[in-house]
Amino acid sequence: MSNPLLDTPDLPAFDRIEPAHIEPAIDRILADNRRAVAERLDQGAPFSWDNFVAPMEALDDRLDRAWSPVSHLNAVVNTPELRQAYEACLPKLSDYATELGQNEALFAAYRAVSERDDFSELSVEQRRVVDNALRDFRLAGVDLPPSDKERYKALKSELSQLTTRFANNLLDATNAWSLDIDDESRLAGLPESARAMFRAAADRDGQSGWRVTLEMPSFLAVMTHAEDRSLRETLYEAFVTRASDVGPHAGEWDNGPVMDRILAIRHELAQLLGFDNYAQRSLATKMASDPAQVLGFLQDLADQAVPRARQELGELEAFARESGGPDALRPWDVAFYAEKLREARFDISQEQIKPYFPADRVVDGLFAVVGRLFGIRVRERTDVPTWHHDVRFFEIEDRDGRPRGRFYLDLYARPHKRGGAWMAGAIQRRRLPDGSIQQPAAFLTCNFTPPVDGKPSLLTHDEVTTLFHEFGHGLHHLLTQVEAASVAGISGVAWDAVELPSQFLENWCWEREALDLFARHHETGEPLPQELFERLRASRQFQAGMQMVRQLEFSLFDLLLHQDYDPATGARIQETLDEVRRSVAVMHPPAYNRFQHGFAHIFAGGYAAGYYSYKWAEVLSADAWSRFEEDGVFNERTGADFLVHILERGGSEDPMALFKAFRGREPSIEPLLRQHGIKASTENHA
Repeated sequence: MSNPLLDTPDLPAFDRIEPAHIEPAIDRILADNRRAVAERLDQGAPFSWDNFVAPMEALDDRLDRAWSPVSHLNAVVNTPELRQAYEACLPKLSDYATELGQNEALFAAYRAVSERDDFSELSVEQRRVVDNALRDFRLAGVDLPPSDKERYKALKSELSQLTTRFANNLLDATNAWSLDIDDESRLAGLPESARAMFRAAADRDGQSGWRVTLEMPSFLAVMTHAEDRSLRETLYEAFVTRASDVGPHAGEWDNGPVMDRILAIRHELAQLLGFDNYAQRSLATKMASDPAQVLGFLQDLADQAVPRARQELGELEAFARESGGPDALRPWDVAFYAEKLREARFDISQEQIKPYFPADRVVDGLFAVVGRLFGIRVRERTDVPTWHHDVRFFEIEDRDGRPRGRFYLDLYARPHKRGGAWMAGAIQRRRLPDGSIQQPAAFLTCNFTPPVDGKPSLLTHDEVTTLFHEFGHGLHHLLTQVEAASVAGISGVAWDAVELPSQFLENWCWEREALDLFARHHETGEPLPQELFERLRASRQFQAGMQMVRQLEFSLFDLLLHQDYDPATGARIQETLDEVRRSVAVMHPPAYNRFQHGFAHIFAGGYAAGYYSYKWAEVLSADAWSRFEEDGVFNERTGADFLVHILERGGSEDPMALFKAFRGREPSIEPLLRQHGIKASTENHA
């Protein structure tokens, strides 16, 4: 029987991939790759880009093209069979990566390429590939003594399994909890769209009434609109205790021991490589020079944001009291009264705006915006197999009709799909041996409320910005013109610069000229009224201080957790979080809050000791946007410059050099503070 993961189709054969295909395919590719590496090294020098580095990139690409659809399916249609096959491959992939990273002969071959007399004649991106490879060999422990190499390999293998266990625990805990409601009075305040979603969830499982779940559209609807305070508190407690030692499923999927072990392994890995802690190790591949610089950056933002956040919370509490609410707000009250205050202050609510943002029209409008900005066209294809009937497939062309990339769009929440929103690479752009170009492909995933009862999915403005954000990542991956896979698109981009295009694209969600391309009432077709737009714009800085300190809390917790780990005492997870909250938080959660047990970004994703990247890149994106404010939001020349200097260059050059090429100077923190309505106390630079 043919194995679709071993075939080389243009796109993954999602209509044919089965769990039984996964482990045999990975075993075969790993064996083939090991044999090919050994044969090439046996042939000996001279090593060059053409006879050595390019073939190595091809081996990596073959493995990536088989594994990326498997990894994606595990996230979006998780089943026991798929999970078992996926997890069986994790230690094999980890061992293979470590084995290559510690191969001294391989390291010597790359070094020989870098020392050739004609190395300077290679392209910028080719030299970057070699330089990155030499750095990564050292970060994989190529210089370690044999016993330390074995220890490193064992730790990396264990770590890959633990991070997956963290994600699985969180997914299982999220899926396990639900609340069935028969008394409709408990749903007072909730819009009809949310009630329809709850009815559909109940119907799906043959239940009467309404079913509330911890999927994000359900959770946010209750926290924002439910007048029943006890319902909000019930949902809050279930959500913030997922995968922990407390709450409705206490101890059942507890991520506590998993986090402890992850942190211990990371610290030991860092020390094996000569770093004092994992924060130093993490920053070895980022724009920021050291943890002290990051802490200074975060503390400077905190100094300017915390006073604003305290003021905002005081205003919210006063409003709640005047509205007959509690004297002291609790965390399950904040979103509810914030929405009420937004309505009172700006005469606007998410429910007022949603009818103007039907999901399909927003998608079309997004494509129109990027078309005007970057001279591209997006067209849908319906003949490409996908993993779910909701998933759509698109191709991107430039203005001359030349292909630039392809992507899958999976918009809606459903059971057994990981929460959140993300972009992931499916295929990397690269120059093939026959001279042709392998076109890149991407997965774009969100968790919006699906269409219910024949009515379209209507997005909140926050969800519109989320879609634009993820498509910014997608454009970074798909519009690259780099021809070496390991630095094409988002590959090889410093992690604290990778959020620049995504946060940058969000700005068009606030511009009349952009919204006019798609913001129309789903029933009447009327455009977003000017007075409603003006109220929306006026609300942009609403509680910006509270939002900023929340992100600073996450960033400081992450960095200090990895910087201050002490093997003698073990992980001080809750203590570290409590200390950070005393420093920057303005709303303190109850003792049972276990936010960290669901912090997948740092325990199951790529943001360990790097969550600060969101704020770091936000400085870059706000400053990049300020040029459009100066030149015009659809200025053709400015859009072309962003395309050429940022999107097309991927990870092929230093991100600061690329930013300066676009902006003409180093980034300033002033545009970010101005965007949040926070007055800067001093002149600062990132």
